This record gives sequence, structure tokens and C-alpha cells, in this order.
Amino acid sequence: MADVAIGQIVKAHYRSGTYIGKVVGDKGDRYVVEVLAVKKHPMQGDLHNPQQTEGVFFHERKALAFGEKTNVKKAAVHPFNETVPNYNNSLKEAVELYRNKLLQKHSDYNQAALQCLANLEKNYY
Repeated sequence: MADVAIGQIVKAHYRSGTYIGKVVGDKGDRYVVEVLAVKKHPMQGDLHNPQQTEGVFFHERKALAFGEKTNVKKAAVHPFNETVPNYNNSLKEAVELYRNKLLQKHSDYNQAALQCLANLEKNYY
């Protein structure tokens, strides 16, 4: 775990997504991170039963919004020393990367995840 300071730009893994943000608070075992960009779109479905569609509640998981603040475990926060991308562009790129990954293999899970992603895109853009 790397120590980071309030105001520092970081990469933060939250749930199944990864974000670029600014540390705006310290809550002991967690940092409060303000989202500036999306690095990896959250996975769709039930995170406790990955790749499954039968007998689980298949969650539609949207990416955190620009400026949204979230509490992230300190172990999942790392310094980010690159240029911070534009939020909208980063979201589109993250969605496209996730879609391309899902299209590589035909499965019930991938089809359900692609449908969720299509629904999310209607609200994103």
C-alpha cells in the first residue's frame, strides 16, 4: 500500500471498476476519492457468482459519475502520475474495452453483460 496525500491524483479500484480520481479525505482505513475518469468499467452481473446467469440476481452496474465521491480501501489506492483523461472520453473507452472483451467469447454471461452494457450506454451518452 502506497501512502498518498490529500489532493493527490490516484488510481483507485472500487468494487469491480477502476477509476482515476483525487483524494479528498482520509477516513482511517479508507480514502475518500473524487472520481475524475474511468479506467476500467465495472463488471456486470453478480460479483459473488462471476460468469453465472442462472439462479443469481444479475446486477446492472454503472460506472461512478464524474465528481462522485466514494470511500476506497487504502490498499486499493495507488498514485497516478499520468495525464488525467477527460471523463466522458475515458468512460466511452472503458465501455468499448469491456464490450470487446465480452464479444471475444459467446456465453450466456457475456450476452447478458452485453445487454446490460447496451442499456447503460443509453443513459451514459
